[in-house]
Amino acid sequence: MTAFTVRLSDATAAKLDELAERLDRPRSEVAALAIEDFVEREAWQLAEIEAGLAEAARGDFASDAELAQVIARYVKPAGQV
Repeated sequence: MTAFTVRLSDATAAKLDELAERLDRPRSEVAALAIEDFVEREAWQLAEIEAGLAEAARGDFASDAELAQVIARYVKPAGQV
């Protein structure tokens, strides 16, 4: 396990302390969990972006029918409430 120093604003440190107290966990554990979550989420997001860019480079786009199907799930026809 690696240990290192992280500088936080006073406001963020206070929020971290409050959260750690509410969770009854050490501040270092809560901070480590937050960093792990951030790293995993950012790695996933970057992988998805890279996959999308690779699809676009191959010309692999949704067809008009596929796009219309997705839009229809979220947009109601005019006159419907």
